[in-house]
This record gives sequence, structure tokens and C-alpha cells, in this order.
Amino acid sequence: MVKTFAYDLSYQEWKDWMTRHGHPEWRANQIMDWLYVKRVDSFGDMTNLPKNMRAELSEFFHLMPLQVITTQVSRDGTVKFLFGLHDGHAIETVIMRHNYGISVCVTTQVGCRVGCTFCASTLGGLKRNLSAGEIVAQVVMAQKYLDPSSEKVKSVVVMGSGEPFENYEPTMKFVRIINDGHGLNIGQRHITVSTSGVVPNLYRFADENWQVGLAISLHAPNTELRSKLMPINRRYPLAELLDACRYYLEKTGRRLTFEYALIGGKNDQSEHAHELGKLLKGMNCLVNLIPVNYVPERNYTRTPRKQIFEFKRILDSYHVNTTIRREHGHDIDAACGQLRAKHSRLS
Repeated sequence: MVKTFAYDLSYQEWKDWMTRHGHPEWRANQIMDWLYVKRVDSFGDMTNLPKNMRAELSEFFHLMPLQVITTQVSRDGTVKFLFGLHDGHAIETVIMRHNYGISVCVTTQVGCRVGCTFCASTLGGLKRNLSAGEIVAQVVMAQKYLDPSSEKVKSVVVMGSGEPFENYEPTMKFVRIINDGHGLNIGQRHITVSTSGVVPNLYRFADENWQVGLAISLHAPNTELRSKLMPINRRYPLAELLDACRYYLEKTGRRLTFEYALIGGKNDQSEHAHELGKLLKGMNCLVNLIPVNYVPERNYTRTPRKQIFEFKRILDSYHVNTTIRREHGHDIDAACGQLRAKHSRLS
């Protein structure tokens, strides 16, 4: 019998499982408490459940789908995990400390097939999608790491390795599970999902009728340059992406974030800033400027600090809200996919 991961089940699915197996439905509340509040390491630790039920749970489910391979801790408090999966693959998860609280960045795929030229996640291509439970478990493991210091995960960003909108259903299920009041109870407004622009699923996301944030990996002010940096633009050109973004804004009334990685000599010149300002002027959005992380396999250089502020000044002149992302974990393998790529080379 193939076992399911316990974290793959929603609260309603636990209630349904209890009913099918002849247990009171309210046992689902106890399961959720053990998984998400007490965060136990085995079914045997669920001491208010009958012994035969604990044995039954062990027969049908794996409790934790992740094993820690490596933990890196930065001087700024950023923590990066390399987790091993049941099939020998590895994924990354990051804890980041902000002045507004602690956030966790989760991964949705082993590798990535989108092929952005500045990203380490795409090295080696896509291996497989993660299940909802494998994504949920990343947040649980991060919270367990924080438990000794009584710190709490306040927000979650789905911005790790992989393209969430190419693993759409498990990613959306993940959001619903961590949002559930019987579990981690992370508010929808404290969850942000990022996409490189899978247009059909962007429309689906807009129709979900919730308050989850959306970030678009843009990285270029025109379709020609974007196609060079992000091959997905050849499938979903910039004009189609912006049409979907406008639909999202109209449907949800929420502000949209555009992620823009500044790459030395590629997309960071004054003319790029002016073009981007004209493109986004009047749109209810925030542009998040990201100094590109150095990746040994990619021959890209960082934009000088003075030039970054000039880029922001130009966008401000078009009344486009702009921030510069604070760096996290610069002294460790902080970029998405870096730690996994290093592990793969050494294994």
C-alpha cells in the first residue's frame, strides 16, 4: 500500500477519513492540533488518540515528508534549509527576518523548467512537482526550528524554486491548508504567491475570490528583452501577461507586485527605467527592485548601488510605487536553487 503524507490532507479530508474508517469526525480536530499546533514527530506521540488508531494512522500515512540535509544560518538571521525528499530529491526553504515579522519562502517544484537565465533554480531542469503536503511541511519544519525561541511564522511567500502556477492545484491546496483556522491559521493577506507569468492560471487565481497576494516576475520593460531573460515570455508574451494583470486588478481590487531583478548591463539602464515607468504608469502596483544574486553558473554582474537608486528615482517620477528589496542571507547560498545545485554537484 502506498502511504499518503499526513500534511497532504485538509481539515475536511481528515473529517472524511475519520468517517470512512469508523472514527468520530471530531478526531480530525485532534489530528490538526497534533500536526500544526503541537507539531509532533510521530503518530505515537498523539497521546489522546487510542493506540489502535495511532497504529492505523502509521499504516496509512507518512508523518513528515522532509528530512534536514543542511541548515545554513546567515549573520542577518536568515536561515536556509536543504530538505531531502522520500525519493532522493532535495528542495530549499528559507526563513527571513523582517521588521514586520518572520516570513518563510517555500518551494513548489523540484527544479524548474521555466528557464529564467538569471536563476539557479532552472539548472538541471524540472524533476517533479511537489504535493501540497510537501509544501505545507516546509512551513511546519520552519516553525519547529523557531519553536525553541518562541518565534512565530507570520507570513509565507511562495517564491522558492519552481513555478507555482505550473503546479497550480497542489499550490492552491497548500494555501488553503496553512490558512485553515484548525491548522497554522496564517491569514490570506500574509500569503503571497509569485508567478513568472503562466497566463491561463493567472486568470484562475484572480477568480479564486480570496485575499492572497500576487507577485509577477517581470524583469524587463519590453517583450523582446523579456524573451531573452525569461523564455516563458515566448509562450505568454508581455502584452498577454499585462492583460491578465489588469483582469486581476479589476477582479480583486488588490495591489499587484512586480518583481524586477536588476542585472548589470542587461535591464538596469536609465532607458529601461523610463520604459518600465511608462509601461506601468497608472496601474495599482508596486515594483520590487531586486539586486540580482551572484550565481557561479550564470555570468551576470550586480548593478551598482548608485545606479539602483537612480532606477528607483526614475520609476518614482512616473508615480510608480517602488521599493528596493533588502538583501537576505548574502553570506550564504541565498539565491533560489544555489544550495540544491551545490548539493547535487557534491552527491
